Amino acid sequence: QMVLSEKVNQLMEWASKRSVIRMNGDKFRRLVKAPPRNYSVIVMFTALQPHRQCVVCKQADEEYQILANSWRYSSAFTNKIFFAMVDFDEGSDVFQMLNMNSAPTFINFPAKGKPKRGDTYELQVRGFAAEQLARWVADRTDVNIRVIRPPNYAGPLMLGLLLAVIGGLVYLRGSNLDFLYNKTGWAFAALCFVLAMTSGQMWNHIRGPPYAHKNPHTGQVNYIHGSSQAQFVAETHIVLLFNGGVTLGMVLLHEAATSDMDVGKRKIMCIAGIGLVVLFFSWLLSVFRFKYHGYPYRYLF
Repeated sequence: QMVLSEKVNQLMEWASKRSVIRMNGDKFRRLVKAPPRNYSVIVMFTALQPHRQCVVCKQADEEYQILANSWRYSSAFTNKIFFAMVDFDEGSDVFQMLNMNSAPTFINFPAKGKPKRGDTYELQVRGFAAEQLARWVADRTDVNIRVIRPPNYAGPLMLGLLLAVIGGLVYLRGSNLDFLYNKTGWAFAALCFVLAMTSGQMWNHIRGPPYAHKNPHTGQVNYIHGSSQAQFVAETHIVLLFNGGVTLGMVLLHEAATSDMDVGKRKIMCIAGIGLVVLFFSWLLSVFRFKYHGYPYRYLF
């Protein structure tokens, strides 16, 4: 009991100074692995040093800090759970002990027994947003954390800038508001919104996936997730580009059929439109085949 009390007091002292406790190999073995322990420890295994070039680690660390701070400065704060971090350059022996060869990785070390399968967070499926991590922590430890993000003034500033621009246009052209009824402008704005939504921007906002994935063994970077249940941010940009190419091709075909230009220009527009539709739709099908293994159809690629 004396040893356990000393361990809890030590962790509480560190947690009062920093929400995420940085650990090396000695601290990890003494406070996380070694009994007795009546508390759970959520550990993020990462590689934050600049020479590691782990962009995802930095993004995940920001969300992890938000989660730990939300726990530290709320009524959920308790000595039954602690948040810790092991950086590869400070605790490579811990990575070797756990046979771990990728980062970032989140593992819950429960108060009793060894970590089970569900105690390893499914980063590639659920993303590393603080809200998703909080749900996983609640499921594994019964500690509910309400995520409180620091204020972000980018949204209100952009809204104020937009309103200022609209107000300025109305003031300068108060006698001529025909631009508000411009069908082409409204159509372009609606098209941009539709392309953004169909490419998966909202999924990225909710799940917070990494931009891409770098294989730690081969160094190969994957921009498209191999599962139909997840995606990368880069994948969203690729699909957005492909959808935009198909859309541009359809617009050219429509213009070729309805415009008053001479026949030669209309033929060029028609050929260009067909080429864009065939090319970009083939690439879309190839992405679909890559994510939905066994999909039998293809076009060009």
